[in-house]
Amino acid sequence: MQHPAELAIHQYLENAKDSKTEMSDATIDKVCDDIRAALKRQFNSGEKRDKFRLRMSNVGRPYCQLWYDKNKPDAALPFPTTFVMNMMIGDIVEAVFKAILTEAKVKFKDSEKLQLKLDDGSVVTGTTDLEINGAIDDVKSASDWSYKHKFESYDTLESMDDFGYVAQLAGYAKASGKEAGGWWVVNKANGDFKYVNAEIDIEKEYSKIQSISKKIQENKFVRCFEPEKETFYGKETGNTILSKTCGFCKYKTDCWPSLQSLPAVKSKAREPKIVDYVSVGNV
Repeated sequence: MQHPAELAIHQYLENAKDSKTEMSDATIDKVCDDIRAALKRQFNSGEKRDKFRLRMSNVGRPYCQLWYDKNKPDAALPFPTTFVMNMMIGDIVEAVFKAILTEAKVKFKDSEKLQLKLDDGSVVTGTTDLEINGAIDDVKSASDWSYKHKFESYDTLESMDDFGYVAQLAGYAKASGKEAGGWWVVNKANGDFKYVNAEIDIEKEYSKIQSISKKIQENKFVRCFEPEKETFYGKETGNTILSKTCGFCKYKTDCWPSLQSLPAVKSKAREPKIVDYVSVGNV
């Protein structure tokens, strides 16, 4: 266990499993209030996101994605119909996890709106999830794969941080003057949870945020990633493919006009995986 509160949470859940707990009405009411606010945020058109601005939740994302968010948002691929439901699952997980903390007698400070002031005069805003023992923590719901691989450790998270979770937590810490604690991660597939301790260089991440803000103001499009050479059994095929980060980007078809999503051209499998090809010269 990496956090002192983990033992208390496990004990509370063990007691709940054995029908030895009774969640208070006050705690249940708070969960209902949080979920009600999430429903309004996710499903009411008037509550939808406004114009682009740097926020804690996006400031760690690749600059090229942010440029598109600001300048060509209509070029984005449509979200799947499951998008809002997935957002709601995350909101519900956070609300229930906080209820468990409360009933497990873990003292924490609830969500707080913060402003991070940058040297160029701009301000990055965001709302924390919670604070325990003077450190800022985030609550994340994760797929089974992400739980096991991306959130295996701080190092694995940092190496696959396409959504900017490290910069987000660093920004909260810098703005609040508190420590960066870590991430409470809940596996959406089976309810497992764990704590991933943050080992963030706050000033280094703050410098990156400053740099991103400057680039946003300069507003020049620059691709952050280059195509990768496709290999098959260790040999180059002559084709180029998108990097993994670009593969998840909602602007990939506009950024790479030649893009073709095809079954892996060299695969002998009955159902080859679909690959994003930037160039195909050796079919």
